[in-house]
Amino acid sequence: MRFRQILLWTVISAVTVVAANADGDNKMHVNIDEVRVIEDLRPIDGITSSGQPDAEAFEIVAKTGYVAVIDMRGPDENRGLDETAVVEELGLEYIEFPLVGGASISFANARQLDTLLADFDGPVLLHCGSGNRVGAILALRHSLQGADDEDALEYGKSAGLTSLEPLVKNRLEQD
Repeated sequence: MRFRQILLWTVISAVTVVAANADGDNKMHVNIDEVRVIEDLRPIDGITSSGQPDAEAFEIVAKTGYVAVIDMRGPDENRGLDETAVVEELGLEYIEFPLVGGASISFANARQLDTLLADFDGPVLLHCGSGNRVGAILALRHSLQGADDEDALEYGKSAGLTSLEPLVKNRLEQD
């Protein structure tokens, strides 16, 4: 019975993620465990956001046509692997773009990220520890692209924004 429940949950999770990715209204933030189940990633506007991937997740990223990984974790954060080596061995470009502390969630960094992303001809995986920082900086980037504050926040949430939402709201109100 337990095996059937696990199998059913796995199938439901896979179908949910694939269906969400097929309609264009999906979240851009992915749970790495779900990625392992479906072994597929479908970026939104060329971007997928996640928490810290492991080596298996990076293999799936490479296999599904991604061209780069932008790591938004600070240099002192434990990744559980030599991320640079793993990513580059898979043929992906690895970029460090550390967002550490509230001051790093800024329009200046959102502009810098926008410039980085413009250089890639293919999908890019953005990650931090949980996706929260990625969602925060993408909300600001979305605002710079003309979104109103509410839409920018929703976009950030779809990319993993959680506990940094009050900070992002503050930045949006200051702009």
